[in-house]
Amino acid sequence: MANGSGRPLSPHLQVYKLPLTAVMSITHRITGVGLAVGTLLLVWWLVAAAAGPQAFARAQGFIGSFFGLLLMFGWTAALYYHLCNGIRHLVWDAGKSFELTDADRNNKVVLGATAVLTVLTWIVGLAAW
Repeated sequence: MANGSGRPLSPHLQVYKLPLTAVMSITHRITGVGLAVGTLLLVWWLVAAAAGPQAFARAQGFIGSFFGLLLMFGWTAALYYHLCNGIRHLVWDAGKSFELTDADRNNKVVLGATAVLTVLTWIVGLAAW
């Protein structure tokens, strides 16, 4: 793309594709905020359990609804993503896996581990329910 002077324009999000490592770094920060906000749902559930049967039934009804389960599934996925990506950061802090091929492989490991751990947790949790 060029402007009137024939010089190229700066890349923007419609042209420039962020590398997966950058997307995962941004997602790590977003999931950290999401975990903090999502923890409020769990705190509400615990406070409702201490407040009495009516409050607990109301909280349990919301969390057990489709929307509540969807929120909890997202919270679980964010938890495992943040955990797995945090372990990758610890490996980097140890001075290892800085090569591009290692980073690409570790991206896939983090995403795969997140998916497997999330699905396993929900299979076990729903089977016990």
